[in-house]
Amino acid sequence: MPASANANTGDLYIGLMSGTSMDGIDAVLVAFDTGTTEVKGHIHLPWKSQIRESLKRLSLPGNNEIEALGITDIEVANQFAHAVALLLKKTGLNQSQIKAIGSHGQTIRHRPAARHPFTLQIGDPNHLAEQTGITVIADFRRRDMAAGGQGAPLAPAFHADRLHDPSELRVILNLGGIANITVLPAQLTDDIIGLDTGPANTLMDAWVMHCQQLHFDEGGVWAASGKVQTTLLDQLLNESYFFQPAPKSTGPELFNLNWLEQQHADLSRYKPEDIQATLCRLTVETIIQAIKRHAPSCARVICCGGGTQNTYLMQQLQQGLADIPVETTARYGISPDQIEATAFAWLARQTVERRSGNLPSVTGASHPVILGGIYQA
Repeated sequence: MPASANANTGDLYIGLMSGTSMDGIDAVLVAFDTGTTEVKGHIHLPWKSQIRESLKRLSLPGNNEIEALGITDIEVANQFAHAVALLLKKTGLNQSQIKAIGSHGQTIRHRPAARHPFTLQIGDPNHLAEQTGITVIADFRRRDMAAGGQGAPLAPAFHADRLHDPSELRVILNLGGIANITVLPAQLTDDIIGLDTGPANTLMDAWVMHCQQLHFDEGGVWAASGKVQTTLLDQLLNESYFFQPAPKSTGPELFNLNWLEQQHADLSRYKPEDIQATLCRLTVETIIQAIKRHAPSCARVICCGGGTQNTYLMQQLQQGLADIPVETTARYGISPDQIEATAFAWLARQTVERRSGNLPSVTGASHPVILGGIYQA
């Protein structure tokens, strides 16, 4: 049944997400009814190559950043607006039927450990509201930081709302550019834990781009062709971030090719495919270590994000976790590549209804806060 046929069922929100892998925009149309969340439509809009390169440059220190930031901020907003238009066309709806857009924006800098912690997501919500004619909720992370939090991860509140099971402890694993876990205890009166474990796809994507000019290693085939180099792996695992206590969050500002080269001065001694295999194992090992540390009685791991399409990575995770089932959110009614955009539609709804969206036990904030700014249509 077309989405428009059910347009009067529940409140309709749009969620917009572009993650640290910077592969493109996911836009979802979500219907919220009493106790239910239903994705009515989804589109993926890849970044134009010029915008992608601008975003990657802005993610690291460089020259003339303010000028580049101002231009890219508008270009990103224009692409978000285009994604909304495509989604509305696909679902047969018009802007008057949408209560609000939850726009995560594109993170270009995340510095929770700075002297004055800050985070920055671009994609100007003023332009987005003006072009779409829909109220926009944006800039979700900085209010949590203002309350003493890391500003991340924010999806755990949505995970708790939609993926909790009172009969077992679950881990929700997001495999974007960065990997993060949400530990959902059977009793939600217990603290929910969430943290970034380290790299998921960001290092593998950067290495395959460096070596083969590809945006990602499809299915993990290249990594699977290599051999893990244990000496290199041990060096990478010595990164101090992996030993920091939660709450903690990170990004490609830390885990990038410069970081990789700093860990080992002579990467040329290894075959490129062996480095890719080692980077995949780094992702797997740091995720497993975090699960064992924070969820030793985990009953199942439910995965989402683009990394679920890396067959080799998923196989390695299942082998490393032995008898713990490794599934995807598809089994629970939401496609793995739609979960984060759906989370920001949910967070927008929380804001519109004046309810908090952060979990202090996850982010380290001093108290729950209503997230984001509202840009009226």
